[in-house]
Amino acid sequence: MNALRNKVQLIGRLGQDPEIINFSDGNKMAKFTIATDDSYKDKNGNKVERAYWHNVVVKGGLVNVVENYVSKGKEIAIEGKLTNRTYETKEGEKRYITEILCNELLMLSK
Repeated sequence: MNALRNKVQLIGRLGQDPEIINFSDGNKMAKFTIATDDSYKDKNGNKVERAYWHNVVVKGGLVNVVENYVSKGKEIAIEGKLTNRTYETKEGEKRYITEILCNELLMLSK
């Protein structure tokens, strides 16, 4: 059962081109958002569609794939785990963010 703990699998479309961050030690990181869709019927029977946005972070060798082949509008499947972090704005406000640390990626659109 440990393999099922903190595991996320999503299929969605990129909302923007990935941001590639280069570090001074030569490592890279990619950040992007993907949208997943959901729909339901409201109490009047009308179909309601909604998009959910997810923050994705990619590290390691997979960054090269993201940098060279993944762009805005592409449909991808990702697998990873949820991570949380906090940061402080310039105004001193504490912010929380949830991200998916991606360890597998599959390109679904050409």
